[in-house]
This record gives sequence, C-alpha cells and structure tokens, in this order.
Amino acid sequence: MGRNLFQKVWDAHMVRQMESGQYQLFIALHLIHEVTSPQAFGMLRDKHLKVAYPGRTFATVDHIIPTDDQTRPLEDNMAEQMIQVLSAETKEHGIEYFAPESGSQGIVHVIGPELGLTQPGMTICCGDSHTSTHGAFGCISLGIGTSQVRDVLASQTIAMDKLKVRRILVEGSLQTGVTAKDVILHIIRTLGVNGGVGFAYEYAGQVIEKMSMEERMTVCNMSIEGGARCGYVNPDETTFEYLRDRERVPTGSDFERAVEKWKSFASDSDAVYDDEVVINASDIMPTVTWGVTPGQAISIEESVPNPESARGLEKDLISDALDYMKLDANQPIKGTRIDVAFIGSCTNGRLSDFQDVAELLKGRKVADHVRAIAVPGSEKVDTKARELDLHKVFEEAGFEWRKPGCSMCLAMNPDKLVGDEVCASSSNRNFIGRQGSPTGRTILMSPIMVAAAAVKGGVADVREVFGLQREESKG
Repeated sequence: MGRNLFQKVWDAHMVRQMESGQYQLFIALHLIHEVTSPQAFGMLRDKHLKVAYPGRTFATVDHIIPTDDQTRPLEDNMAEQMIQVLSAETKEHGIEYFAPESGSQGIVHVIGPELGLTQPGMTICCGDSHTSTHGAFGCISLGIGTSQVRDVLASQTIAMDKLKVRRILVEGSLQTGVTAKDVILHIIRTLGVNGGVGFAYEYAGQVIEKMSMEERMTVCNMSIEGGARCGYVNPDETTFEYLRDRERVPTGSDFERAVEKWKSFASDSDAVYDDEVVINASDIMPTVTWGVTPGQAISIEESVPNPESARGLEKDLISDALDYMKLDANQPIKGTRIDVAFIGSCTNGRLSDFQDVAELLKGRKVADHVRAIAVPGSEKVDTKARELDLHKVFEEAGFEWRKPGCSMCLAMNPDKLVGDEVCASSSNRNFIGRQGSPTGRTILMSPIMVAAAAVKGGVADVREVFGLQREESKG
C-alpha cells in the first residue's frame, strides 16, 4: 500500500507518540516575525532557556512595518518596540534576521520560498496562519500559536495530532481570466470554511500540475481559510526548476542529489487518502466574496444569496453578512462600488502577480474616487519589479507603489480602511474589522480582478474590462 506525501514527511520527522496520544514532531524550518515571537522569547527568558537550533530559525519583519515611511524609530511606538525586541533577541540567540533594507526583508511566506529556505520534504512552522503557503513545495507547513513558537525555539519540536488527508483534484482547463486565486476561492466555497477541519489538503490534478510555483503558493496559502491545518502540492520538475540556483539551495551535484531526495517525498501512485474530491475546472469563474468569510463567495456573474432560500443558522449567517456588507438579497455583485483597491499580501504579493496586472493596466487609469495601493511582498520582489519598470505602470495608472510589508491585508500598520469603505483586495481574509476599520468592508478577489475593479470603480469582470477572450487558457 502506497503512502501519500503527508505520511512520508510525517514519518521522517515524527519523534515519538506521547502519553497524551499526541505526537512530537521535529521541525526542519522555523520562521518568525515581530508579532508572535517577542512573547515567545520572553517565555524562554523566564525559564532560562536558549534556542535549541538557532540555525533552523530565520526572522523577518512584516506585519507591523509601515509601507510608506519606514524611518526609525517608527511613529507607532508599539511597532518600534516589537522590531527592537526581535532584533535584540535574534542577535542574542544567533538567529539570522532579515532586517528592513537588508535586501531580503519581506512577508515571511514570500521570503522563505524566494530565498530557497523552503524545500520539499520539510516540516515548517511559523507563528502565522498562512504558513500553509510553503506546502506548495511539498512540505507539512503549519501555522502555530505563540506558546508553540516557544516550544520550537526551545526544543525544535511541537506536539500535535496526526491529520487526515483529503486529495482535491482540479481537472480540466481554466478559462481565460480565471486564476489560482479563483481556484482556491471556488474550493473554499464548495467545501466550506470548516470543510477541512482535521485534514491536510493535497492539491492535484491537471490544473494544479500546470500551475507555476507562485500560483501553487496562492492555492496553498488559503488552505487555512478552508479549515484545513495545511495544504500541499507534490514536488515535481516545476518545483525543482524554481529552486535551482536559489540563494539557500544546494548547487551542482549536491542539487541533483537533493532533487532525488525531494522526489522520494511525492505521493505514491497507489497512495491511500481519507477522502477525495474532484473539481471541474470549467465550473470555476472569476470569483469574489460577498460576505464576511472567504466561503461566502460567488462568481462575478452571480447575485448575492437571499437568506429566505436558506434555513436555520445558515439563514442568519447570510442575513447578518448582507446587513454588514450593506448588500441587498439577490443583488448582482458586479457593479458594487469600491473605495479602495489593494494588491499585495502573502497570497498575491509576488512578482508574477504584479506582472499579470501590469500587462492589463498599461494605458488605463484608476477611477477618480478609488484609492489604490500596490505593495510588493518582499524587497526582492520590489527590486525586480522596479528593474522591469512595473512600478511605473502602476503609478501611471494611479496606484501608489509602496514598500514591502503585510500592509492592508490585516492592517496592523498604518494601511487601514476608514469608516465603512469597501476594499477590493487580493488578500486572504474578509472578516469584520480585518482591514483596520470595525465597519470596513472587504471583497476578496484575484489581483487582476482588483485591477478591473480599480479601473471600473466597482466590482467588475476582468474579462469585460480588459477585453479578454473567454476561451480556455493553458492553466
């Protein structure tokens, strides 16, 4: 009986089963940032402990750093203190720290892959929900809480229950204008925000196989929004070519040996799964959210639901979401006015995201009433985008081109919605208050759909705004 990738990576890193019934799992790579690690370092200090394997932990700042003026000390005193603590603690414990203006700073889930720290077959942890992003490389990648950050710093292990594995096959070909973001929003809409509880998701099928690594990262990034603890894609030639010549990846004959090892982690052809779901790619359209969870999503051609068509709790959830979003039942989502357009985040802040948008934005202008910002996911993304003059395309269209950071994804920085502004966002969560205002409203969509909304001034079909032919794409 064959094994799937989750089982193989789990077996390679499992230390023991504990008396509690949970398992102790060794962590190959630990990524930390300024929000969840200062408290964990404080816990270590209280217990007079050192970091067990400092060479396996890497630090950056992303959540609280401003994306306009990063002059130190930061205007926000709490943010400044967090960065100071991270800098001091990493220095004391011998942890490599990618500080601002180092050339390698950025959103933690962007810099891990681009530096080659993320590699197939690893167990990866970070005190951030969207650590699932790294699963695109064939990893068990887990978001953890502050107490578990402490555990990893102290022991390089965590305690957890073993997950079931659901294989999600996306078969066929995607239509033009349909992106990886639409794929994962469709999956979450189909299976529900709690559908993945207790599961790891293995993404497979023709559509996933054709995706670039950056597209796969987008899909895996939002596994957590579907309730799964992690999501992954089996490593293949696309993975290996992405990693070739990366800064922290072996070179020459060592790279070839590493590839052979990486290949061994891929799921066996006769692997067994706890569940399997097949998604037809032709059913996926440009998709946007209408409510206050990523699962409350519809295609651009649909209308928002009517609570009267639902029962029980679902009826209340729909009604409450419509009230908050100030939408009417059965109202077409297309045409909903927006105030802000945001392109960035660990979901969609990579170079290819900005390249795709720039290709469509040339010669276009953002609607007069829309405030539009583009925030690269890392200093390396920013540098490369500038080399390609992508920033000029955005600026000429009316976007502000900012410095790297999490920005308006979660607004733990100055980038916030004001009042009940509506934001077309390429980020991953549309929870109430997520973007910095308790009454702000978020509509999730792909970067090219954000661009279409910015130009139109309201939620729009990217295919109509930019004249894309509705034919099957290459995936």
